[in-house]
Amino acid sequence: MPGAPDRSGAPRPRRPAREEHAMNPMKDLEACGQSPWLDDLHKTLMSSGELAGLIEKDGLKGLTSNPSIFEKAIGSTHDYDDVLKQMLGDGKADDMTVYETIAIADIQAAADAFRSVYEAANGADGFVSLEVAPNIANDTDATKADAKRLWAAVHRPNLMIKIPGTDAGTPAIQATIAEGINVNVTLLFAVKAYEDVAQAYIAGLEELAAKGGDVSRVASVASFFLSRIDAAADSKITALKDADPALVEKTLHKVAIANAKRAYQRSKAIFSGPRWEKLAAKGAHPQRLLWASTGTKDKSLPDTYYVDNIIGRDTVNTMPPATMKAFRDHGTAIKDSIESDVAGAEATLQALEKLGISLDDITHELVLDGIKKFEEAFDNLIGGVKKRRSEFSKAA
Repeated sequence: MPGAPDRSGAPRPRRPAREEHAMNPMKDLEACGQSPWLDDLHKTLMSSGELAGLIEKDGLKGLTSNPSIFEKAIGSTHDYDDVLKQMLGDGKADDMTVYETIAIADIQAAADAFRSVYEAANGADGFVSLEVAPNIANDTDATKADAKRLWAAVHRPNLMIKIPGTDAGTPAIQATIAEGINVNVTLLFAVKAYEDVAQAYIAGLEELAAKGGDVSRVASVASFFLSRIDAAADSKITALKDADPALVEKTLHKVAIANAKRAYQRSKAIFSGPRWEKLAAKGAHPQRLLWASTGTKDKSLPDTYYVDNIIGRDTVNTMPPATMKAFRDHGTAIKDSIESDVAGAEATLQALEKLGISLDDITHELVLDGIKKFEEAFDNLIGGVKKRRSEFSKAA
């Protein structure tokens, strides 16, 4: 029986059974300098030992969460019935408090599971992310305050606070780093926005160093979203009438990876030179690019498309469970694939312009849509808590 298609779309032969047991592409990512993270979190992930198994067998290096993940965990499972009954039964806990109590406990358990990874990496990996409230994405002061509050509440050195890379979020990122708090910058689509948050990270480290802080104990990732870019770009490309077929061929399904390759080249330039070397001499870690939204939305593409093609040193790929399973089964860990045909990637982005499609407009719309989706997911999450409260009240 043939395996999943390779990047060309052709079926890939299945490995012999004994070879499948002996080889694990997930483990190969480490040899390529890339850290695999899991984009999922729920109580049984830790209590069942599944997370510990992924760390041991797959070389899993970290984990990300978001309101949508917590909404599914709380609203669609019975994993939290005991704590929900306890907190909701007496009617004293509001819905937000219930959510945060559950989320903080899960984040703490996950951080503890990754603590050995964190220590082995000297504070450069082994992180678990928790997001500030989405409804304050455009409020710098509120974001700074929420980041400090959540950092203190979780009280784990390998926590990362997720802050959106918006205009309001960027100064909050700098201030949070200056406080010695790890940051996962989320909702990045444009290379220019990435450059801004990378500079904010460096400036925050400089502030921390100036007041005697230890920059070697602070880390950050910049979460660059992929499949959402292709979904938006492909929709515009296929809607064109009488477009040059050569330009369509050069851009369809290729804009997100081309954009990621451009971001990676900018990262290499930003984290080099005298300014960065001064911080590196004090033990500072470069801010790593984290590839997010790596599940394939277009079913005509291979299910490992956004993993195989963006493997690079000092990067992270956070995969949803289905994508991780697919990559484990038939992924291809090609060293430095993110640096292959950079000229071709630039030609792809130029071809998009020739088609009259603005990547800047696409990325701007995606940021606004991303914030909206996070807010909706958060509202659904709180709504899920309300629903469970009603269920337990009726049962009582």
